[in-house]
Amino acid sequence: TAMHNLSSYNTGPFTLSGIPGLEQYHVWISIPFCFIYFVAIVCNSILVYLIVVEHSLHTPMFFFLSMLALTDLILSTTCVPKTLSIFWFGPQKISFPGCLTQLFFLHYTFVLDSAILLAMAFDRYVAICSPLRYTTILTSKAIVKIAVGISLRSFCVFVPCVFLVNRLPFCKTHIIAHTYCEHIGVARLACADISINIWYGFSVPIMTVIIDVILIAVSYTLILGAVFRLPSRDARQKALGTCGSHICVILMFYIPAFFSILAHRFGHNVPRTFHIMFANLYVIIPPALNPIVYGVKTKQIRDKVILLLFPKR
Repeated sequence: TAMHNLSSYNTGPFTLSGIPGLEQYHVWISIPFCFIYFVAIVCNSILVYLIVVEHSLHTPMFFFLSMLALTDLILSTTCVPKTLSIFWFGPQKISFPGCLTQLFFLHYTFVLDSAILLAMAFDRYVAICSPLRYTTILTSKAIVKIAVGISLRSFCVFVPCVFLVNRLPFCKTHIIAHTYCEHIGVARLACADISINIWYGFSVPIMTVIIDVILIAVSYTLILGAVFRLPSRDARQKALGTCGSHICVILMFYIPAFFSILAHRFGHNVPRTFHIMFANLYVIIPPALNPIVYGVKTKQIRDKVILLLFPKR
């Protein structure tokens, strides 16, 4: 019966209460949120649409870019609609399976985004450092393998967390002082030892992402070395231009992510309000900015967007 009692704890729904300390401003906070989310949805959708319909964009770089746009759409849609409903209608209930699903997709897309940025860095490395072998290295088959590989890797890294949360008994409060379910936040509500959740949730995804960061840094160091050896100034500027947008996106993705993770783990004097506000900006701002940065910085996309919005009369 002890086991039965434990399992019966899990069934109740959780309540997501929003941003602690800012409840009276929820409606005001929802205005920029709604706008940024709208921008993220529209810009990423336009990007995916253009890459699918334009044959000139059927290259490895744009294939990875469309993967990034789709992942960003999933990341923001996993969290933002629920968050907006909390801002507009007050604390919202979420079922335990719903919470696990949200938690899985939130973290899965994070690890996947990181892997896609690494694939894009590899693509730029081959394009700039071995341009003559580009088409033989990045064949359609190789790209499919990379896409499947990074999707599977992200899945394998994060599925254990779902099981680690699922086995926990929740007999205390069911109120989550946040706008969405994330792994450690939910685990902390359990009335059991969560050291394995903390250990796994902190070390495995972090190690995965740190390996990505190191490999991205190595590839960009090699790329910059190759760029500065290019004979003509135009070629240098063109190469730096394509890398510039990547580096912007990489910094926008990793800096807030590491800040958020480290604040969770070590920042006991970081106010909770600030922490949760930041966690919310994190799932909405990179997805909105990524397509804009690529759209502004990448000539092919810029031209196609202008054609799409202002067709020649």
